[in-house]
Amino acid sequence: MGRKLLLVLAVLAAVFVVLPRRQTAGKDLTVAEFDAAVANANSFLVDVHTPEQEHLVGTDAVIPYDQIGSRLSELPADKNAEIILYCRSGSMSSEAMQTLTNHGYTNVQHLVGGIQAWREQHQGIELAPATLDLGTVIYGAVAQTEFTLTNNTTQTVNLTRVSTSCSCTQAKAEKLTLEPYDSTKIAVSFDPAVHQDDTDLGEITRTIFINTDQPNFPQVEAQITVLVVKNESI
Repeated sequence: MGRKLLLVLAVLAAVFVVLPRRQTAGKDLTVAEFDAAVANANSFLVDVHTPEQEHLVGTDAVIPYDQIGSRLSELPADKNAEIILYCRSGSMSSEAMQTLTNHGYTNVQHLVGGIQAWREQHQGIELAPATLDLGTVIYGAVAQTEFTLTNNTTQTVNLTRVSTSCSCTQAKAEKLTLEPYDSTKIAVSFDPAVHQDDTDLGEITRTIFINTDQPNFPQVEAQITVLVVKNESI
């Protein structure tokens, strides 16, 4: 009897060793940890919710959680790359994280509570990014860029004014009314030669102002920075 028991235990142990083990390399992120992680320029942010929802600013790919295993070509080729997943509540991103770790990805993370948790901790109106560097601009050329204005409140917001700190910088909103959790693009152009003098040469900082009818968030702002130089060959 004792020998039979030992034999059974030995067989079970061998089976346990041979069977593939489920990978558990994923990491759960709080909202604060998520914000810090996506601030890393090397991270890859994926919205895995289905049906498709309004995406967070900076999302690199949109892949439904139940298709991610068959769409690996849309992810970074390096399986050690930092991949961050989110959905609406966290359940789909958790499942997608497990799928990727089972495929050998070693640095997969997901937002616990999903975009709902993120919105709860980001109530307000946000103009992003807070600062955008346009690099070097030749005097006489016009640089263009864009920001994203997001209404992370439960109220409809109307834009009452879009302005800038200097006439060399122009800003225009794609939409003037934002429904709850809606967003719009703010197109910005910078013309250093508008004054026809040297006031906009060197390192320049200009501010974009967005005024709203929301009393708790009457104004938001962001900045552009730029180095303006003259092309002596012109």
